[in-house]
Amino acid sequence: MKVGVPKETAPGERRVALVPEVVSRLSSSGFQILVERGAGEQATFSDAEYAEAGATLVDAIFGRAEIVAKVQKPSPEEVARMRPGDVLVAFLQPLTDKEGIERLSRQGVVAFAMESIPRITRAQPMDALSSQATVAGYKATLLAAEYLPKFFPMLTTAAGTVPPAKVLVLGAGVAGLQAIATARRLGAVVSGFDVRPVVKEQVESLGATFLDLGIRGEETAGGYAAELTPEQQAAQQAELERRLPGFDVVITTAAVPGRPAPKLIPASAVEAMRRGSVIVDVAAETGGNCELTRPGEITVEHGVTLVGLVNLPSTMPTHASQLYARNVAALLQHLAPGGELALDWSDEITAGACVAGKKEATA
Repeated sequence: MKVGVPKETAPGERRVALVPEVVSRLSSSGFQILVERGAGEQATFSDAEYAEAGATLVDAIFGRAEIVAKVQKPSPEEVARMRPGDVLVAFLQPLTDKEGIERLSRQGVVAFAMESIPRITRAQPMDALSSQATVAGYKATLLAAEYLPKFFPMLTTAAGTVPPAKVLVLGAGVAGLQAIATARRLGAVVSGFDVRPVVKEQVESLGATFLDLGIRGEETAGGYAAELTPEQQAAQQAELERRLPGFDVVITTAAVPGRPAPKLIPASAVEAMRRGSVIVDVAAETGGNCELTRPGEITVEHGVTLVGLVNLPSTMPTHASQLYARNVAALLQHLAPGGELALDWSDEITAGACVAGKKEATA
């Protein structure tokens, strides 16, 4: 089968769906890879590298490839160029972009959303949410270190000793745990909080202290924290407001799939923090965990810098693309073993990831 990799057209998106290393592997597994010229340039992968890996460079992908692999969802114009029966693999936002999913269905496209892959053991190599969250957690910590007007590590100098920065990470999922690990490597004193008591051991295994706010929540089947009740949210905000002034940096990563990000930090808590403190809101893309976050912007409120940048993985496009490409390749090899499409709708991964298109057995 022909797998096409178009150039991403979403504003600010620098990643590419497949990288030369993965193209080479797929080419030897029965796939023919078409890559739009310039598709990997912003992720530091040249056309020459793709050609050397066995890809065919073309000027247009849509209408030429039976499978299209993207990072971001296609634009309406791109969908219009797809043929009925074409397969699409990308982040498609099925819980929040109903119109986009309906557009794909009307076009007859069989669409697989990377964020809908079941979180089961055998699907781990396809888990793009986790791979990209790893990048986001790492970059969030670097942004915190950049905007904090202090050192992260303790330093002993001829002029005296400088104490280490104190960092709090809210949310101990993949992004949060990576943020904890990175902040520890940078020498900060780190605390982590999550409403799921089950992650306490993971936080402490990274050398951080688990911050107990007295709030306990449930874990969903997908491993996320279940949404708190209004009473629990109010109690959590009040306790955070009391604790936050003791930290130099707060990195927030809490998310509920398909819902706006839970508001953890009210404006009053920001006002109570020390001047020069930094909040990096990894959840900015879905509204932010802080009441004062402005998605896509870096602002200063009450002397506190709020970093609300979105799509953090795209700011590290080389490794983000490498990780994502491996996820995509694992899914492609599952859907089309040996390079031939064989959709088994009784399979949990195939059925679970499909968000548009007739679910009829083709093998």
